[in-house]
Amino acid sequence: MIRFVVIVLMVLACARPAFADATHNHAVPTLQNQTKTTVTTQGNTVTLTFGPIDLPSGHDGDLAASMPKHFFELPRDRYLVGYKSAVFTKDGRPLPQQYLHHVLLINTDKDSVSCPGEPLFFAGAGLEMTEARFPTGYGVKLEKGKKLMAVVAFYHKVPPTKDVMATFTMEMAPEGAAVAAMDVYQVGVNVVCYSKFRARGKGETDEGMEIAPGVSVLSAPLKFRMDGCVKFAYPHGHDQLLLIALENKTTRQTLLRTVPDVTQDGTFLAFQPHQVYKDGRGFSVTTRDDYEMTMVYHHPLHDPQVQHGMGNYLLYMTPGVCSGQASGDGAGKQPVFPD
Repeated sequence: MIRFVVIVLMVLACARPAFADATHNHAVPTLQNQTKTTVTTQGNTVTLTFGPIDLPSGHDGDLAASMPKHFFELPRDRYLVGYKSAVFTKDGRPLPQQYLHHVLLINTDKDSVSCPGEPLFFAGAGLEMTEARFPTGYGVKLEKGKKLMAVVAFYHKVPPTKDVMATFTMEMAPEGAAVAAMDVYQVGVNVVCYSKFRARGKGETDEGMEIAPGVSVLSAPLKFRMDGCVKFAYPHGHDQLLLIALENKTTRQTLLRTVPDVTQDGTFLAFQPHQVYKDGRGFSVTTRDDYEMTMVYHHPLHDPQVQHGMGNYLLYMTPGVCSGQASGDGAGKQPVFPD
């Protein structure tokens, strides 16, 4: 039950006081003087290591404990071409993915296109811990000297575990390689921007949208603020998710259709590789057309616990419509979602 996309907004509230909002009150406790973050570079990888920390952290009633924000810079311009995350103990023993609440990477010196007035959220992971690897020849430019911020939070409602750690490894393109720069664009059924393009609905909080018992189909309209050619889509959802979809309502095309692998009771396991959109040809999104995001959840009737869901994508796209596609043509005649 990771809530990483909207929790970034709480982080931004701390980083930029002008975003303060009296209704934004689901703060995550910060663990001071107990944990540390280190950044190491080896070849074409940059690895952020968080911890160790002893769990539970003792903050009853809260979902997670966040380590202090860590700021760092790259010594030269690089292109991010992929990333992955892991959670484990100090002695190297892997831990269930449920131990990790979220990892967020934010470029505080670059403005977000999808969330005006906010810095760029360019990479991260929640419960899914999906490995991202962009199509060959594409990447996100991270410039020398720009202030990057890393944030991690662990669940504390887990069995007592000493020396819990996490890593977030960014893969960079070899220096001198030809790379086309991509923008990063957030979309979701739940509110993904602190500035709130739309007001929160009934039952919607920083944790997501309240999911009623049984099957819930929740949708939200979407207008893009830039024309782009989507090359990679990083999905995010919570336990009991059945489906996330992005559709062009103007051209009547389903652009993304992502189904998670879950246990019999709906506990989230993974987005399998064939369900993560990756295609160098891409599909077009435009400022002209109308879009809709949809997520489908099934909350077991016998489960009295309140469930909050999210259905989000981080879209990695080059500016302008895809080559050979006119504005509004979407992805052409072939469906772009995985089989």
